[in-house]
Amino acid sequence: MSAPTTTAGTEPMTHRQTLEALSGLLLVLFVAMLSSTVVSTALPKIIGSLNGSQNQYTWVVTATLLTATATTPIWGKLADLFNKKLLIQVAIVVFLLGSVIAGFSQSAGQLIAARAFQGIGVGGLQALVQVAIAAMIPPRERGRYNGYLGGVMAVATVGGPLLGGLIVDTSWLGWRWCFFVGVPVAVIALILLQATLHLPTLRRENVKIDYLGAGLIAAGVSVLLIWISFVDGSFAWLSWQTVAMVGGALLLLALAVWVESRAAEPVVPLAIVRQHTTALAILGSLAVGMAMFGGAVFLGQYFQIGRGYSPTEAGLLTIPMMAGVLGSSIVAGRLITRTGRIKPYIVAGSIILVAGFALLGTIDHETSLVLVGVAMFIVGTGVGMTMQNLVLAVQNTVALKDIGAASSSVAFFRSLGGTIGVSVLGAVLAHRVTDQITRDLTAAGIPASGAGGDSNLNITALPDGIQHIVRAAYGDATGHIFLISAAIGVVGVIAALLLRPVTLRTSLDLPDAATSTAVGADAVDGAPAFDQVTIDPAPKGAPDRR
Repeated sequence: MSAPTTTAGTEPMTHRQTLEALSGLLLVLFVAMLSSTVVSTALPKIIGSLNGSQNQYTWVVTATLLTATATTPIWGKLADLFNKKLLIQVAIVVFLLGSVIAGFSQSAGQLIAARAFQGIGVGGLQALVQVAIAAMIPPRERGRYNGYLGGVMAVATVGGPLLGGLIVDTSWLGWRWCFFVGVPVAVIALILLQATLHLPTLRRENVKIDYLGAGLIAAGVSVLLIWISFVDGSFAWLSWQTVAMVGGALLLLALAVWVESRAAEPVVPLAIVRQHTTALAILGSLAVGMAMFGGAVFLGQYFQIGRGYSPTEAGLLTIPMMAGVLGSSIVAGRLITRTGRIKPYIVAGSIILVAGFALLGTIDHETSLVLVGVAMFIVGTGVGMTMQNLVLAVQNTVALKDIGAASSSVAFFRSLGGTIGVSVLGAVLAHRVTDQITRDLTAAGIPASGAGGDSNLNITALPDGIQHIVRAAYGDATGHIFLISAAIGVVGVIAALLLRPVTLRTSLDLPDAATSTAVGADAVDGAPAFDQVTIDPAPKGAPDRR
């Protein structure tokens, strides 16, 4: 056990104090994850009741991921400049408001807009929880505490779908309570954080946040995703709309890179992103995000629409994946703390993730549920071994003052990967489903128009014969998008293999500027570990502990 870690202006935190502070942070993480998992099994019924389409189903998920992606680096940069606890509480309030607005939505369009607003808060929570933990616990010890993170993730991801299914299957509650249910939990988290979390703040004068860069990134990605949603449907691949939208998106993203390279406080610091470990972790996170979000988000739809199970049953059927996340994150976390090595677990996890998605790629609307469950468990095991540890690998290479920017950069690209993955795979699914429904209806002598050929998800209103055709189309098409997820995951395997093997440091911060430069350049192989480090306060402004 390493000695207690010291930071400027603070007393060493005991194990008990660390656990107390973690309690509020883990509850915050639980609230953020519950917001998406509680909706996952309920979304087919929600979109069906709002008479939404497959594209709108995808955008309910994409909207949250997109705004979370755009705001994550801003929250991370703010965490390097201002009080972390206050920022987390602000993010919770934004998330709360978004949840309430989503619960009162009267149309699919309103729900998408509300989820986009909710994503601003989610972006803050997913970045700031990691930042706060990194400010309290050295990388070497963080592996053990990642087990607690994995446990909370598993509870949220197992309990969320079950809760969502029960809510929509309970007549006197209704789907709107999928959004309201997180409100009291978020309020408790606010109170708990106020009582338990105390982190130092280094105030800096004349700070400028790069809102222009973040705005350009969000605009560029949004245009690209809108093009993905409508290409080959509303217009052809080779058309003036494609040229205008793709060209415009690339121009906006190029401008974003140019702005980031010249900004005094860039939201995505290129100097950190270009470092060997950070770049590879970002590439791995991008692939993991695309595979994980893009694939897993359609499992609830597969079980309900493709197989005909109720939302509650669909929630129960996702348990194997969450069991894999829970078990692998706890075991891997403890082994990382014991050995100080992280690369072997990231490599193994990325390979396992690809294997799981490859197995899911074989499913159709008649596949044995045992096989589906085994494949989901394998996918969950891969996620548990990679997702948090890719962030940890980056946190190990940067100074404490850059933890926020570095952590949020990885979370940004993972969320970006998830956004792109959900949009691309959702567009592929919608296209294949529409084609198969139209083809099967025609073969059965039934006009496709108005009978489900438009991928409307309110299939319970359809006659039994047409329902069977629609369910078979969704069940068969889902396997295809899992194969695409497996192919994307191979990029993550390559990135993991290229990571340099390092021993996690036992100090909160790098010992000095010289070592900071060396570690930042990934010259940490064989570097000595430091049990205690005192961080010099910034020249302007004393640390403020709250």
